[in-house]
Parts: sequence; structure tokens; C-alpha cells
Amino acid sequence: MAGALLSLLAPAATAQAATTAGTGLHVSDGRLYEADGSEFVMRGVNHAHAWYPDRTDAIADIAARGANTVRVVLGSGDRWTKTSASEVSSLIARCKAAEVICVLEVHDTTGYGEDSAATSLDRAADYWIGVKSALVGQEDYVVVNIGNEPFGNTGYEQWTSATKNAIGRLRAAGLRHALMVDAPNWGQDWSGTMRNNAASVFAADPDRNTVFSIHMYGVYDTAAEVRDYLNHFVDNRLPIVVGEFGDAHSDGNPDEDAIMATAQSLRLGYLGWSWSGNGGGVEYLDLVSGFDPNALTAWGERLFHGSDGITATSRRAAVYGGGPGGGEGGGDTGTAPNGYPYCASASSDPDGDGWGWENNRSCVVRGSAPDTGGGNTGTAPNGYPYCASASSDPDGDGWGWENNRSCAVRGSAADF
Repeated sequence: MAGALLSLLAPAATAQAATTAGTGLHVSDGRLYEADGSEFVMRGVNHAHAWYPDRTDAIADIAARGANTVRVVLGSGDRWTKTSASEVSSLIARCKAAEVICVLEVHDTTGYGEDSAATSLDRAADYWIGVKSALVGQEDYVVVNIGNEPFGNTGYEQWTSATKNAIGRLRAAGLRHALMVDAPNWGQDWSGTMRNNAASVFAADPDRNTVFSIHMYGVYDTAAEVRDYLNHFVDNRLPIVVGEFGDAHSDGNPDEDAIMATAQSLRLGYLGWSWSGNGGGVEYLDLVSGFDPNALTAWGERLFHGSDGITATSRRAAVYGGGPGGGEGGGDTGTAPNGYPYCASASSDPDGDGWGWENNRSCVVRGSAPDTGGGNTGTAPNGYPYCASASSDPDGDGWGWENNRSCAVRGSAADF
């Protein structure tokens, strides 16, 4: 990751709003939508498949914790073992069985220009075109993340042209998926290169279906930096997700609380790094120990069960039926006013305090003490609590902020 903390550059010009016809997951006016028009906000986890190809059960384990998205590390064969087309098909099938959206990324590009072992975005495009047979027809379920952290801190000025070229090649090859592009500077964009050129990159995609991904580690160690970066994209109607982040890092101490709270308030996706298997001195980024889904680390507890965490804020993709969490296909029983799912059975609450445990996540017994919302006034159809007061929405867009989380103003544009 980038070692230096540099101030972000001035905002780029506002991007012209663009809407696509919607082949599967697609961008419209700076937001990611599904084919049926439902907005999709990623709440997920990264999984290092390329290094642990025998740990494919991790996808279902992550989903069982409530994630609605899994970002899967693949190898193009340039640095790490090539993930074959048949393997890609199998991974997509596992994502679909677990009812999560699959973000597939080529990791061999990491730090290109600075790391001599890294490969180019052009080579990553070769890989995606080579596994096209596994991708076509999966546009409802798959986002193609062209290359992980495609430039280090050397040669990153080439990011804009290299990214446009890779997007153009994939579109010319007939890939209609939502594409995701990572920032340079080891993903952290301390130079502002992606921030300043995102509008032109988005416009260069003939499908207008590209999502930008920022990785937030030590460069984002204050709430002001987090908010400034993410708000720039929202203000300019450019789609942005936090594709990686942690609660600590060797290059500085990321403000994970600000990352999660800001993403939630702005309705932006986030993907925590990573499920398990980290090495090289960053083992603290494991969310579970030894791939054991029941052995959450402190970072795992924070990401899944902390404020603005996955358990409370994740909504299953509409293509899988919507509803709270990612889960493994269990029928939804609704959402309590506090944002937690209702328990399917009161027997899930053996101590009678109103809190149960089903599908590896907390649930609320309907009619119990926790089924009050702490003063909330109900839940909107989109799963967010209604605001107790319209004054919580000073800009009048229908989204307010109460009790340290977003709320929807009843009867507003956000009440969907």
C-alpha cells in the first residue's frame, strides 16, 4: 500500500448522468442497480481464492454471516496460477448457491510499474476475454473487477489510458457486465489520479457501466479524508465502492468506523479485506482464524457485528429475492425496526431476552423487548428505519441520519 499520506487533489468536473438499459447489474445516475431496477449496495468480504483454491466453502461461510457480496481473488497466470474458465464457472455457481453477488478480480496486476512481478491491465483484459465463456449469461450475478490495484507508486500516470483501453477491449469482446476498476497507488489513489479522471473513464465505457473502487488503508486515517473522497464521487454522480479496507495496516491506521459509517450514510458498498489466510505481517486482517467461520477475530467482530456492520446493513440482492443479509436461501420473515431480521422461530432465543441466533447471525423475536426499534417509527420497504423527524434530512433527498445510521423519511423519494 502507499506509504505516503498526501492530500487529495481538487475535484474533477461533474460527470454527466448516464443511464443504461440494464443488462443485469448496471449503473444509473451514479448508483448500481439490478436488472429489475432495485438498487444494490454491496456489503461483503474479500476471499483469496487464488492462494487457497481448496477453500471454496468460504463463499458459503461468508454468505452465512450475512454478506451479500464476495470479492474473489483470481490469477491470470502471469504471477499466480491461472484460474481456468471451468474454475470461474464453478466459483460463480457457488456464489449463486450462496445467494451472493460475485465480484471477480485479477490480482496479478497489483502494484504494476513498481512491483516487477506485476502484470498490466492489458494482460488482465487478455485473461477476461479468454474466460468469456464462463461469464456470458451471468450479468445478473457477476461484476468483473478488471485488475486489482493496477499501479503502484511508479507509472501511475498511465492509469487513465490503461483503464480506458482495458474497458474498451472487454466491451469490444462482447462482455456486457458491470465492470469495476481499482485506483492506482496500490489502490489508495493518494495522487488523486482516479478521482480526477473518473468522469472521463466512465464516459469512455460505451455501456456507461463502470464502477470505481477505492481501497482504504493508511491513507484514510481520518474521517475527513474518507468523507472527502467518497463525497466527491457521490456529488459528481459517479459510482464508487470501498473495494478493500481493514481496521489496521502497516502503512497507517485506517479509520474503519468512518469508512463504514460514511458508506452507510451515502448508500455506498464496502468489502472488507479479507476472510482468512493473510500472511507477510498482515495476519491481523483475517476476519476469521484458520478459515473457521465460527472463529471471528476482533476485526471480524467489528465488520460483521459492529456499528454500520454487515449484519445490520446488508440486503440480499433482488435477484435472490431481496431481504436482510446474504444467507443461504432461508426464507425471510421480515425485518425488525432496529434493522435485524425477525427470528423464524422463538426457540432460537433460549434465554428469553428477545435476541435469537439463526443462520449464523442475530435475529429479533417478533413482539419481544428488542422489537421496538429504540424509538424508531417502523421500517421502510428498502429495509432502512423511518426517520423519527423529517428534520433529520436537511438536504431534502429523503435520507436522514438518526441514532448513528441512515433513515428514510416516510413518503419521500427514499421510501421505496
